[in-house]
Amino acid sequence: MAPSLKRAYFAWVVICLVWGTTYLAIRIALDTVPPFLMVAFRWTAAGGLLVAALALRGERLPPPRTWGSLALLGLLLLGFGNGAVVWAEQSVPSGLTAVLVAVVPFWMVGVERLMPGGDPLSGRRLLGLAVGFSGIVLLVGPELGTHPAAPGTPEAGFSFLGGVVATQLACVGWAVGSSYSRRRGREENVLAAASLQMLFAGLMFLVAGLWLGEGQRLTFTPRTLGAVAYLTIAGSIVGFSAYAYALKHLPVATVSLYAYVNPVIAMILGTLVLQEPLSPRIAVASAIVLAGMALVRQR
Repeated sequence: MAPSLKRAYFAWVVICLVWGTTYLAIRIALDTVPPFLMVAFRWTAAGGLLVAALALRGERLPPPRTWGSLALLGLLLLGFGNGAVVWAEQSVPSGLTAVLVAVVPFWMVGVERLMPGGDPLSGRRLLGLAVGFSGIVLLVGPELGTHPAAPGTPEAGFSFLGGVVATQLACVGWAVGSSYSRRRGREENVLAAASLQMLFAGLMFLVAGLWLGEGQRLTFTPRTLGAVAYLTIAGSIVGFSAYAYALKHLPVATVSLYAYVNPVIAMILGTLVLQEPLSPRIAVASAIVLAGMALVRQR
């Protein structure tokens, strides 16, 4: 096995372990940090630290002519892909959010199918879609009327449904961004490109958060500050850099398998640390979703 391929599989393992823990960290940070500013702090800090590290090593950043495409990637992968997840966790438990995001392999396969030369949707993949969708219905259907509304929300369950929709917007953004990323030049420095994507995404969310007045609601406690720091170092710098590297050297379907590991870690941590409910129905429905997505990714 080539060294680059070995490193790519190691990066994939890192993605599985690190990103499985970020759902808990996001939920903790949301206790006092508004969603848009949390995303802004996380990605701006991570991008800035990476840019500084690359500069100290004497490595060049991608040329300005590529910054437009990198900003677009930052918006898709981090804006939609991560920002919508943070938004969802305001009303959806962290473990359940991870399960809903686990359908990202279907979206990734579907987006790839629409690209020139994409694989056709086989009967197995269509079956997987049906199985996964039935699991989501079982997972979220009974929950819609049981979650209290967020402050200022007129209908109980409405904010929960909005969170569920947000997870799927995150999946779509992540799938489109991943497909676009694979079609860009392989000669590009992966860390340098990732650092600018983080920086651009963070600055976009900083503007949005301040414009929405989130600064008036921003406070930090040792617990939430630690969660944001963990998201910045582990989730952003380590996790996203590993994802960018793996995506350059491994097939999309292989990389997307991290989505099956993350929910297991997230649900265990959510139950142990935050006492989030883990009923037999949720466990069975989650297993159905993951089984359906496993069928979707197979050829």
